[in-house]
Amino acid sequence: MRAVTVVPGRPGSARLDEVPEPPPEAGAVLVRALALGVCGTDEEIVSGAYGWAPPGRERLVLGHESLGRVLDAPAGSGFAAGDLVVGIVRRPDPDPCPNCGVGEWDMCRNGKYTEHGIKEVDGFCSERFRVPAEHAVRLDPGLERVGVLLEPTSVVAKAWEHVEAIGRRARWGPRRALVTGAGPVGLLAALLGRQRGLEVDVLDRVTDGPKPRLVRDLGATYHAGTPAGELAKAADVVIECTGVGQLVFDIVGKTPPGAVTCLAGISSGGRPVPVDGASLNKAMVLENDVVFGSVNANRRHYEQAAAALAKADPGWLDRLITRRVPLDRWAEALERRPGDVKTVIDFTV
Repeated sequence: MRAVTVVPGRPGSARLDEVPEPPPEAGAVLVRALALGVCGTDEEIVSGAYGWAPPGRERLVLGHESLGRVLDAPAGSGFAAGDLVVGIVRRPDPDPCPNCGVGEWDMCRNGKYTEHGIKEVDGFCSERFRVPAEHAVRLDPGLERVGVLLEPTSVVAKAWEHVEAIGRRARWGPRRALVTGAGPVGLLAALLGRQRGLEVDVLDRVTDGPKPRLVRDLGATYHAGTPAGELAKAADVVIECTGVGQLVFDIVGKTPPGAVTCLAGISSGGRPVPVDGASLNKAMVLENDVVFGSVNANRRHYEQAAAALAKADPGWLDRLITRRVPLDRWAEALERRPGDVKTVIDFTV
């Protein structure tokens, strides 16, 4: 079967390969791939920035944003042939930390977890793959065109869950949220904010293309060029999805008392940012502000994400996927093009 593989740490090593069928020990549920979403993580692995091959192997099958249809599953697994499924990305470490031991592997304490397509476990960019039943999530059949969005939606489902858990330390009645960045994660964060009945502002740099309309069609407000600090003054919740260091510090300290800011974007680093640490400390302490980081997701968040996608306008979700490329042209999916929001590799063409 065909798969996109890469030698982690070696730029230019990615290629479309012929690889063996997935072995039964990889998981009891055999899945035929339908689509694979690509993101900045895949671009960085292909560039040689990081990634880890399975033990004893040189090459890693790429891809962590999956969508497929079950070909075979054992009786009692909870799955049947024809089910639409997504594989959960992270697996707990073999010597579980306290969090991994109770299914909260997204909060692993010892770093010994593995991740499909990223760290020591083959990914989902192959024509067929296997996952353990406990690491597969069933989707509503109506999500066949857009279910590949489940993994990024799970990331923001976790972010919102943690925002709300922190908010409940006191009387919690948020009205307005600010999302910075209108990429796929930012747009999905805005979707979940609107599903919670909040007024949502989305800040991005572009002034044309699909992003402004996607935001407006959610019933949210799109901003380009407005200072982030000004928007933060009215935000009870901030979901920061860009990882831009200066933007983070423009927001922190400007939010109203008791605000919760979630950092969901990762900075590329290398750009020093001048910070008035004393003033920032004073503002956060005196106003009971919280700033926290969030990454990955566990099964509960995947299930929350599946429910959110099932409730969303399928036409809006379909427009979020702006480009679909066949497997034999997989490299095109990693190219950034004007107007791109989400690009996926389509295994059905």
